[in-house]
Amino acid sequence: MAYLVGVVFRKSGNIKYFDPAGIELDIGDKVICRIDNITEIGEVVSIQAEPEEDISAFTNISKIIRKATEYDLSILELNKLKEEEGFKKFNELAKKYGLSMKLVDVHVFFDKSKMIFYFTAEKRVDFREIVKELAAYFKIRIELRQIGVRDEAKIVGGLGPCGMDLCCKSFLTDFESISIKMAKDQNLPLNPLKISGICGRLMCCLKYEYDSYKEFMDIAPERGTVVKTKFGKGAVAGYDPLKKSIIVEFESENKLLIPLSEVEVTNEVIQLKSDMVQKNEIGQTTTENELNQKDET
Repeated sequence: MAYLVGVVFRKSGNIKYFDPAGIELDIGDKVICRIDNITEIGEVVSIQAEPEEDISAFTNISKIIRKATEYDLSILELNKLKEEEGFKKFNELAKKYGLSMKLVDVHVFFDKSKMIFYFTAEKRVDFREIVKELAAYFKIRIELRQIGVRDEAKIVGGLGPCGMDLCCKSFLTDFESISIKMAKDQNLPLNPLKISGICGRLMCCLKYEYDSYKEFMDIAPERGTVVKTKFGKGAVAGYDPLKKSIIVEFESENKLLIPLSEVEVTNEVIQLKSDMVQKNEIGQTTTENELNQKDET
């Protein structure tokens, strides 16, 4: 039965899907593929044994050329040695021309048609002379790509504030836009140290539960709204969107977490006795300007 395999061609690269063309493959196998008119070697990271629809329905699906041989793997090792040499040569030339560039990764294509250098820099740099010298030294087509700090984190990797491997390193394939509004809507503390990743930008995980929060907050009553519950009347004092519940404050100042589906909303609005709302707002103004600089829209 026809199936698809997912292949990555460099560390932290995106997954591309291929038709195995009848070749028996397992996760971890090295394969030779044709991609963007370049012959490349990659690693199988996923296997879709029974596609939901015929493989012919997928567009731009190329076939695996072959499973990597011992000779192919020896070429891969030689290319890795050239990549290590590329690191040394690049840093020498950056120092020679006085350019503030941080080299993050070097990749040589399997067929040696191109050698790509990924670097970061605080501003745009003129690297034409470096390209000329690298091309003359390695006798190969050279390309320099300036990447952002998020891409650097994806390539280098590390541990996030949660103690787990970075999401961008372990499973994220594309970066989505993250904004400070996502943190506000989830009632998170607007403290840069708490909601920024090691790349210095807003954490990607702010996006994961945002849709659930937004969907709940669109239907939840505003703070101070009087609601009827089986425990009596009370006012909305807070929210727990993931549990689809609201915190209700009663006249006794006791608070209970009650599912939104179990309350009846009235048109009455009162001033809360507790200072919960005020406490949540204190200190936000002082950090908001700083966080807006990290807002990625």
